[in-house]
Amino acid sequence: MLGWALTFLVIALVAALFGFGGIAGAAAGIAKIIFFVFLVLLVISLVAGALRGKAPL
Repeated sequence: MLGWALTFLVIALVAALFGFGGIAGAAAGIAKIIFFVFLVLLVISLVAGALRGKAPL
């Protein structure tokens, strides 16, 4: 999922470089949403692992 966020970030940067404001804004918004979803899932995973008593990595 982090890969998708990075992909949309790259699309946003390339679109911004060429001046496609709407496409860049949409791709950046999608990248932000996916990134924050990834962070929430990471925290949930770490908490669940800690409650089980296993190492997170």
